[in-house]
This record gives sequence, C-alpha cells and structure tokens, in this order.
Amino acid sequence: MSGTVAVSHRRISLAAGIAYVLTFISIPTLALYDAVKGPHYVVGTGSDTAAISGGLLEIIVALAGIATAVILFPILKKQNESFALGLVAARVLESSTIFVGVAFLLSIVTLHQQGAGTGALATSHALVALYDRIFLLGQSFMPAVCDLLLGCMLYQSRLVPRRLSMIGIVGAPVLVVGYLAVLFGGIDQHGAVAGLSALLVAVFEFSLGTWLIVKGFDPDAVAALERQSGLTPQPVK
Repeated sequence: MSGTVAVSHRRISLAAGIAYVLTFISIPTLALYDAVKGPHYVVGTGSDTAAISGGLLEIIVALAGIATAVILFPILKKQNESFALGLVAARVLESSTIFVGVAFLLSIVTLHQQGAGTGALATSHALVALYDRIFLLGQSFMPAVCDLLLGCMLYQSRLVPRRLSMIGIVGAPVLVVGYLAVLFGGIDQHGAVAGLSALLVAVFEFSLGTWLIVKGFDPDAVAALERQSGLTPQPVK
C-alpha cells in the first residue's frame, strides 16, 4: 500500500473517529431538557437557555451522525457497497428524527416565550409525548440498524479488531429488544432497564471512535480492501 493511500485512510479514520466521539455530546440533554419536558413549563417563568442549549447539542449530534457514515463510505463500499449505502441512508434517517425531535421541544420554548398561557398546556404535553416517541424510534431503533450494518462490515473487513466489531453486532439486537419492550409497555422508556439495553451500542460507538482516533484502520486490512477493489496490484507469487 502506497504512502499516499495510507495517509488518505488515516485521515478517514481520524475524521470518522472524531465524528463518532462528537455524537456523545448530547448526553447533558438528559438534564437540560428536564425543565422543558415538565408539565407546567409553558406557564412558568424559568429560562429557556437550557432547552435551547440541549437542542443545539442534538443538532450537532445529528450532523455528526451523518458524517460518520459519509466519511466511512469510501472505504466501507470496498467491502460491501450495498451495506455501506444502507448505513448512510440509515444515519440520515436517524438524524432526521433528531431534527424533528428538536423541533418539537423548541416549539414548547416558543409557546413559553410568547406567553401562550394555560391554554397551551395540552399542546406542550402533546409535543413532549411526540418527542419521546420519535426519540424512541430515532435514537433507540435506528442506531441498532446502523451498528448492525457497520459491525458486520468491520467484522468482515477486519479494519478494526473483530472483538470490537462484535460489540456492535451483539449490541444491536439487544437494543432492538429493549426498543420493543418499551414499545409494548413492558419497561419504562426512561428506566434503568431501557438504559442497559442501549449500553453495548454506546460502548461500541464510543470505543470505535476512540480506536479510530488513536489507532486508525489496520494497515493489512486496508491493503486487502485496496487489492480487492483493484486499486493496487496483486503481489507476484
């Protein structure tokens, strides 16, 4: 593998790793959204800063999520172009639900700023319910789809250690089970069990991001993909 190709792939891994780590900056929204999701926020006198800050963080996460798939596409398509395209599409869909969710909560902020009063309480409660429902779809179900596709491609290509890829492959169905349990009322969406069902996926994405920043892709795996795609000559036997 030429030095130019190696540098190019190192840039891809570094950029993708940074994007993956950025997807975790929305963790504070659990606290930032506490007030805006409260039953009397619209008629209260509190500040809107926390809710707006949470919305901005989620927007960054949505953009970073799309970036992870787009940045990795040039190398992942050499392993499986259909899966690589599927990952991009799934990430775009996931991020779209995040944008819509942010719009729901910022609509409550708008009602508060305009002094809508008690007449808007039912509307604000409905918007919170819509946010929770689209969060369940976009940030519980879709990440499972994304990580299953990505985990399979990474496992087959050996771009990162297979034990790391397996965390995503195993974590995806666990998250889907948690999603279905919440959907059918078996567990609380905001409870500990639901959080545990997302743990492996979170570990996979954060570990992958860290690995790509620190170590990058395995050089032998990259060389194999390049030979497979016909970009480098096959070694003479």
